[in-house]
Amino acid sequence: MTSTQLPYGAGHFGFDTDQVHAGETIGAGHGARITPIYLTAGFVFDSFDHAKARFDGDDGAWVYSRNGNPTNTVVEARLTALEHGVDSLLVGSGQAAITVAMLGILRAGDHFLATRSLYEGTKTLFRENFVRFGIEVEFVDDPHDLAEWRRRLRPTTRAVFAEAIPNPKNDLIDFRLIADFADEAGVPFVVDSTAATPYLVRPIDHGASIVVHSASKFLSGHGASLAGVVVDGGTFDWGRHPQKFPQFSAALAGDPDSSYLSRFGDRAYLEYTRSVITARLGPVLSPFNSFLLLQGLETLSLRVERHSRNALAIARWLEAQPEVSSVDYPGLESNPYHWLAERYFPRGSGSVFGFTLRGGTDAARTVIDSVELFSRMTHMGDVRSMVLHPATTSHAQVPKADRERYGIGDGLVRLSVGIEDEADLIADLERAFLALRQAQPSVGAFAGARPV
Repeated sequence: MTSTQLPYGAGHFGFDTDQVHAGETIGAGHGARITPIYLTAGFVFDSFDHAKARFDGDDGAWVYSRNGNPTNTVVEARLTALEHGVDSLLVGSGQAAITVAMLGILRAGDHFLATRSLYEGTKTLFRENFVRFGIEVEFVDDPHDLAEWRRRLRPTTRAVFAEAIPNPKNDLIDFRLIADFADEAGVPFVVDSTAATPYLVRPIDHGASIVVHSASKFLSGHGASLAGVVVDGGTFDWGRHPQKFPQFSAALAGDPDSSYLSRFGDRAYLEYTRSVITARLGPVLSPFNSFLLLQGLETLSLRVERHSRNALAIARWLEAQPEVSSVDYPGLESNPYHWLAERYFPRGSGSVFGFTLRGGTDAARTVIDSVELFSRMTHMGDVRSMVLHPATTSHAQVPKADRERYGIGDGLVRLSVGIEDEADLIADLERAFLALRQAQPSVGAFAGARPV
């Protein structure tokens, strides 16, 4: 039986169909309906000339799993379809995805701009690790101020980076404003869309050049493995400023008449990042973990729809509690970023957000220790609901003055809302708030709480 490549991909079917079928191949000699796990380090060559053709890139097949693997290729094709890109690259984690995505663009002496509201691990990577490569980052305080973006632009600026739904404050960005600035500056716009997923927003459709995900989160959904992905939109013209991005126009080793641009066209960035950055540094994804990611992708829209619905219900419940001073959820009509949620997130505003308790650290401790259904852990995007205290965990190494300036106060609690029954999740929080009112009656009384 021969393999059959099904005609599924971006532009052919709807999101729900693509998440099940895009990129798949049926058959492979045994008639398996689902994608097999090709758990192999390398691949056999038929002959001397066959090996040469593969290494020359003329064969179009696999050489070594550090460069590519049949299981991973199916997942890459599916993610490409879901994000409306031209190609994708799977790596070992979300941090690896950010690292290789940026190193595919940047080199020593380069500078890039990023929004200030980012996952703290990303900011630390940029501030402390990239500087060792001779790459400098500058954070923009107000991403809605075009004048600030322009003011911070330098002759050495080579990229712009932002999160689709910033973690944990949910202070949404205006994709089009930043995309237009990046285009004006002649640099690519890279978006971490982990908390959004392509079901809620496709940044490439709004002007982004490259999208990255920690696929360990919503894309997988089960919390069983790590993965990351880089998706190339194929829209950025790398040849427009060859002096800024010489790696794409330079002659290929052993082939002085061609370059990544001439050979791969709109896939030049992704092919360069795959072969020069990822294959050499080695942060590859195991085909087993790729297979686990594939299982999660098949139900992505169903899960994210439920995630968002539950999160909105919980955000509304929290907003009504007198012990809560603020809820950082843009799906709420009262939220200052609601207008951006309406513009870019018509299917929902995600399910990872923070709320601030008036009682500070002690109140947060009581609530977090009193929940039973919410898991206390540092993760998000799982089908299970989770809770965390950023000030003493993810942001523990950030000076308090900086934390407060960024809105990461002592009373901030971050939720990642799962797909359990909405009523059960709210009942779990009700028990926790009852414990809080018993422990800190003065806080609730001062805020006008009903007596317990």
